[in-house]
Amino acid sequence: MKIKNIAIFILLMAVSFMSAQNVYLSKVEKTKDNKDKYFYQIDPKNSTVEYLGEIDVQGFSSDDASVFAAIYKKAKEIGANAFSYKPFESVDEKTQPFNPANYRLELYYSTKEELLKPSNSIYFFSSSSKPQTISVNRKDYTLPPRSFTTIQGIPGEIYTVSTKKFLGSTIKISVNANAPAQYFQISATKIKSNTFGEPGISLKSGDILGLDKSFGDFLRMIYTENK
Repeated sequence: MKIKNIAIFILLMAVSFMSAQNVYLSKVEKTKDNKDKYFYQIDPKNSTVEYLGEIDVQGFSSDDASVFAAIYKKAKEIGANAFSYKPFESVDEKTQPFNPANYRLELYYSTKEELLKPSNSIYFFSSSSKPQTISVNRKDYTLPPRSFTTIQGIPGEIYTVSTKKFLGSTIKISVNANAPAQYFQISATKIKSNTFGEPGISLKSGDILGLDKSFGDFLRMIYTENK
């Protein structure tokens, strides 16, 4: 009996170790005295930014909101308000594909004007664990887990979005000229509400969640686009 208990304990510890996640500042080049709440994804090659450092994420978690909260907290320690994904290279100098259990972000500071560029894009994200089906103006989209699709909106148009479930939600989205991109997630039950100034939900209507740009940009990086 004791041997069995020891075996179970070792198994539980192994599972815990494999699922453990570590988010840490792996490099700090400089810090910035910056108190804004932004944390947007950028292309540093096409932006005027200051490089501040890097964050490493090791270990996988399906709780994307908690992962992002940890990254956001670390980034704000050095005043970062922008990030970009930094691919790892193999020994033969080939870029490795994104690995949700091991990745690196470069941290930057950018001006508000640089970050708040207008976009007509509307992003729809699936949940982290289950496929989702949505209807946008009567056109159906099936999204596998951890994926998203993008619609290029037309200013002045109204888009009716439904989850096609019994008692599911329906919302209407308007697209305005010179407005920022919009982000929505379907049945993401683990997303936390927007509290204490941290990124999260900006709208909640049943099983459709409107996300702020910071968290939406993060999901856009770690999820796969379903084209």
